[in-house]
Amino acid sequence: MAESKGALIAKTVQKHAGRAKEKFLQNLGKVDRTADDIFDEHLQNFTRQQNAANRLQKEFNNYIRCVRAVQAASKTLMDSLNEIYESQWTGHDLLYVQAQSLDVLWQDFTHKLADQVLVPLNTYQCQFPEMRKKIDKRGRKLVDYDGQRHNFQSLQCNPKKRDETKVMKAKELLDEAKRTYEQLNSELHDELPALYDSRVLFLVTNLQTLFAAEQVFHVESAKVYSELEAIVDKLANESQRGSYTLKKNSEPQSPKSPNANSSLIINTQSPSQNNISPALEEKTIEKRNSSPTTQLNGNANSNANSNDNSINNQDVSPQDSVAPVKRVEELYDIPVGATTENLPPGVLYRVKATYKYGREDMDELSFDVGEIIQVIEYDDPEEQEEGWLMGVKEGTNEKGMFPANFTKPL
Repeated sequence: MAESKGALIAKTVQKHAGRAKEKFLQNLGKVDRTADDIFDEHLQNFTRQQNAANRLQKEFNNYIRCVRAVQAASKTLMDSLNEIYESQWTGHDLLYVQAQSLDVLWQDFTHKLADQVLVPLNTYQCQFPEMRKKIDKRGRKLVDYDGQRHNFQSLQCNPKKRDETKVMKAKELLDEAKRTYEQLNSELHDELPALYDSRVLFLVTNLQTLFAAEQVFHVESAKVYSELEAIVDKLANESQRGSYTLKKNSEPQSPKSPNANSSLIINTQSPSQNNISPALEEKTIEKRNSSPTTQLNGNANSNANSNDNSINNQDVSPQDSVAPVKRVEELYDIPVGATTENLPPGVLYRVKATYKYGREDMDELSFDVGEIIQVIEYDDPEEQEEGWLMGVKEGTNEKGMFPANFTKPL
């Protein structure tokens, strides 16, 4: 076994050395090389086609990455608008519906770009590395063929020292090298032109899919934005009519006081009523102060003051008890409807994949539709990206980032 392995290594080294020598002599012009102008033209076309496919794949990957970033930014913006758009304003519920419609359009658009444009592009691009390997192999076999051809010619050119055994052996090696080279060369003469011609049909199909997806998305999203504009216009019109203007009122009175407007009644009395003798006025005031109505007003005001003091004294405690809960929700952005109870330690909530996602970087998480993911905190909060979550896939314990809009909370 050791001798067989050593012989194989020696044969490989000899073959590489023979190719290097042949190329060196060809570059110096000492020996000729087999020329194939038609193949050279096919090779030039293939190289241009491969470079174009690589560039298209690179730029489209970057485009999809940017689209997903805009998608995340759009969702965050609409979420903010839904929060600041007050519930009593016109179109509050409709604004939420249109925001959800816009999010669905974004998801459909990104999925079409990934599944119907990027996947076929990746399949198309995968042809070139394999074809390049075959071309390189053809080049090596061509050098072997030229080397055996030159070796056979040199043995034939010296009739005095001609060794028929060596000549026959060289002829066999030449025939074998020629057969291997011509087989590869013939296959590439068929495959390279066919691959080059396929570029037109692929590009047309791919671009039609891309442009159609773009058109549908922009047309449908334009309808949503038109509805949103109409909602805001209606809000503006109602605001101009003063529908949402706060009017300044007099000092508030206790709603339980039956004489809450007594001061207003007194101030609006006629001058003749104000001309009361001092003695009668004094008796009137004394009687008013002792009346049940006045006592009721006094008790109401006293209760109002005590209630105000009670509210002021309790102003801090409710905020202290609620504030930590708000801070946790704002820090982890736990969605509405997500269950946070009976979860393993460190798990914020769980989500279910609504779309298939294949990771593009090593720190991302791949999953299929229906798989369950446990959302956890980022190891470093500064690494958190907008619209992305950190999670562990149940059943496999795979960990990584993933787009939130490919899932729904459980």
